[in-house]
Amino acid sequence: MLDKIKSLSKQTLIYGTSTIIGRFLNFILVPFYTNVFPPSEYGVVAVVFAYIAFLNIVYSFGFEAGYFRFASAKEVGDEKQNFTHPFIFITANSFVISGLILVFHSSIAALIGVKDESIIIYSAFILFFDALALIPFAYLRLKNKARVFASIKLVNISVNVALNLILILVFKLGLEAVFISNLAASLVTLLLLLPKILKNISFTYHKQLFNELWKFSIPYLPAALASMVVQTLNIIILRYLVDVKTVGIYNANYKLGIFMMLIVSMFEYAWRPFFLNNAKDPNAKALFAKILTLFTGGASVVLIILTFTIQDIIKIPLPFKGYIIGPGYWSGVVIVPIVLFAYMFLGIYTNLIAGVYIEKKTKYLPLITGLGAVLNIASAFLLIPIWGITGGAVSTLISYVAMAVYMYIVSQKFYPVKYEINKLALILLIDIAALAVFFYTFGGLDTVYRIIFAVVLSGGIISIAELYKVKRLLKSNNK
Repeated sequence: MLDKIKSLSKQTLIYGTSTIIGRFLNFILVPFYTNVFPPSEYGVVAVVFAYIAFLNIVYSFGFEAGYFRFASAKEVGDEKQNFTHPFIFITANSFVISGLILVFHSSIAALIGVKDESIIIYSAFILFFDALALIPFAYLRLKNKARVFASIKLVNISVNVALNLILILVFKLGLEAVFISNLAASLVTLLLLLPKILKNISFTYHKQLFNELWKFSIPYLPAALASMVVQTLNIIILRYLVDVKTVGIYNANYKLGIFMMLIVSMFEYAWRPFFLNNAKDPNAKALFAKILTLFTGGASVVLIILTFTIQDIIKIPLPFKGYIIGPGYWSGVVIVPIVLFAYMFLGIYTNLIAGVYIEKKTKYLPLITGLGAVLNIASAFLLIPIWGITGGAVSTLISYVAMAVYMYIVSQKFYPVKYEINKLALILLIDIAALAVFFYTFGGLDTVYRIIFAVVLSGGIISIAELYKVKRLLKSNNK
C-alpha cells in the first residue's frame, strides 16, 4: 500500500509543482487586474469567462471522460482508434458551435450585456482551440507523461500572463487584451500538442467503440453542466440580482480560493489515472480509504492556515504598485474561508468518484451534480438578496457538501469502501470550529492570536490524519 501511495504522491508532486507554478503565474493576473481595472470592468471579464466555462462542457460533450475510460481499459478498439474517435467528434462539434457563435456574435453580446462585440469573437476561437487540446492532454495524463503535460501547461500560462502585461501596460488595449492573450495562449498550446495528435490519429471507424464511447460519455454532459452551475452560475446570478461591480468584488475574492483549488486540481490530475490503473489491486479499497483521510487532513491544514491569515495576505504590498488585491475589492475577503471550505468538499467528492468510475455507474453523475446545481440555484436566489456576496459563497458550499454526501451514498452502494469515518468526522469538526472562530472574531483579532489558533488546530488535524507519516513515506526509498 505504501508503494502505491508513494506512486500517487510522486505523480501528484509533478502535477502539483507545475500546477502551483502555473496557477501562481495565472494568479498574478488577479492582483494585476484588480489594481488596473475597477470592479465594474473586472466584472465584465468574470461574466464572459463564466459563460465560456459553461460552453467548454458543451464543446467536450463528455468525450474526454469517455477517452479515459476506454483508452485505459483497452476493451474495444486499438490505441489510435481510442484517441481518434473522441478527438474527431470534439473537433466537429466545436467547429459547429464556434461557427454559430461567430455568426450571431452581435446578438450574443447584446444578450449578455457586453458592449465590445470583438470579445465574443475572441471567445469563439478560444473555445475552439481549447476543445481540440482536451484529448491530447488526456492522452498525456493517461500515459503518465506528467512532465510533458506540465511543461505545455506552463507555456500556455506564461504566454497568457506575458501578453496580458504587454498589451495592457504597453499597448493600453484594456479589456480586449485579456481575451487576445487567452486566444494566443490557446493557439500556442494546440501547436505544441500537434505532434501528439498526428502520432495518434487514425481514420479507421470502429462502430462498437464509438457507440460505447457515446453511451458512457453522454451522462457526463448534464453532469458536467450541473457541476459548472455550482462553480460559476453565482457570477451570472449576481450580475442580474445586484450589479457588475459586485460581481468584480466577488470574483476577485473567490479567486483567492485558488489556494485550495490547487490542492484539488493537482490531486485530481493524478487521481483519475491512478485509481483506474489500480482498481484491480486486492488492496485497492483500503488504499482508497487511506488516501481520502490523507487528502482531507492535508486540505484542512491549508484551510485553517489561510482562514486565519487571509486578512493579512490580501494587504501585502506589491513591488511595482498596489496590493495582492486592490483596496476596492477588500470588502469581499469575508467569503474566502467559505470558498476554501467549499473547494475542500469538491476534493472529497473527487476522491469518492472512484467507485462510480470503476463500476461504470456514470448514469448517477447527472443526478448527483444535478442535486448540487438545484441547491446552488435555489440557495443563491434565497441568500444573495439577504447576505450579498456571502450568500453566493455559502450557496456554493451547500452544493459541494450535498454532492460529496450523495456521491458517498451512491459509491458505497456499488463499490463499498471502509473509509475512516471517525477520523474524517473529527477533522471536519475542527474545520467548522475554525470557521466559527473566524466569523465571530472577523476583523477584531490580532494577528498573533490568529496564528496561535491556526497552529493549534492544524496540529490536531496532523495528529488525527497521521499526516506526519506522509513525510516519511516521501523520503523513503523504493524497495
